Amino acid sequence: MAAPVASLTSRLRIRLKPCQTWLKLFKTALPSTVRLQTTSSTAGERRNTVIVESTEEYKYVERLIPPTQIPTPPHRDGPAPSGWTPPSAVPPALPYMIRRSRMHNIPVYTDITNSTRKTTLVRKIEGDIWALEKDVKEYLEQLTGKVPPTSVNEVTRSIRIKGHYDKELKDWLLKKGF
Repeated sequence: MAAPVASLTSRLRIRLKPCQTWLKLFKTALPSTVRLQTTSSTAGERRNTVIVESTEEYKYVERLIPPTQIPTPPHRDGPAPSGWTPPSAVPPALPYMIRRSRMHNIPVYTDITNSTRKTTLVRKIEGDIWALEKDVKEYLEQLTGKVPPTSVNEVTRSIRIKGHYDKELKDWLLKKGF
């Protein structure tokens, strides 16, 4: 343990030597009547500080601040190169409505619980949630030949469907105009 401490102190001495010699030279160069005095901000004297607000440099700071909301996407007639499709200009005349997520996507998600149970979740449903469940069951029955079990949660405004049907439901909801 003594060797690392000795090497550390020798390094510190090397770094401190120029400062110590500078102070010695500085003290000898001053007349004997001049003294150096250190002051601190807590010494009792209050300094009047003036803060100048520069609006010119603030544009560089604004670039670093994340936006508070997601900007609206540009108007498109068809799908974007990424595959994103805008909602139709006129909402469909149905007893239910599915709002887009904050990133402007259709809120249909897949979920795996207990490492084996695969489910699809449709969120952000407004209006008659039971009519949407009925339509989803009819569509998936035509698609797969059997009726999948579903669970409706009126409090969270969501429908959970047994199985992974996210791509099929997203395409179906896009065709409906959501």
